[in-house]
Amino acid sequence: MNIYDICRASLAEHGSGRIHAVRVAVGELTAVEPDLLRFAWQAVTEATPDAGAKLTIDWRPAQQICSACGRDVGRVEGTWLRLCPECGGVLRVEGGEELDIIDLQVELDAPQEVTNAEGGSDGRADRRT
Repeated sequence: MNIYDICRASLAEHGSGRIHAVRVAVGELTAVEPDLLRFAWQAVTEATPDAGAKLTIDWRPAQQICSACGRDVGRVEGTWLRLCPECGGVLRVEGGEELDIIDLQVELDAPQEVTNAEGGSDGRADRRT
C-alpha cells in the first residue's frame, strides 16, 4: 500500500473529507529519494480532492555506533567506516530504515442530515457524501 492510500484509508475511518498535510519519516537506507517522493506525491494527488496537500519529509540519517566504546561515529554522507577511529571496535549501523507516516492532518466534511421517506429529517447525521 502506498502513502496516499494509507492516508485515505485513515481518513475514511473518520468520515469523508480531504487530506490537508502529511508528514513522513524517510530513512537514509530506504532508497527513497525525498525529492522524487515529493514529485510522486504531487502527481498522485493532483486530480483528487486532496490536490495541494502538503507533504513534509523528516530525513532520518543512519548512524554508525561503536559496539566497544558506544561512540556515535560521525561520517561524511555516503561513506561508511568499518572500525571505530577512537578504539578500533567494530561499528554497527543504527536507524535510517524508517518509512513511516508521522502525522496526518485532514479537513473533515460536515455531516449531512439523513432524510426519511417523507422528506423530513430524522435527526441523525450521516457522513456519506
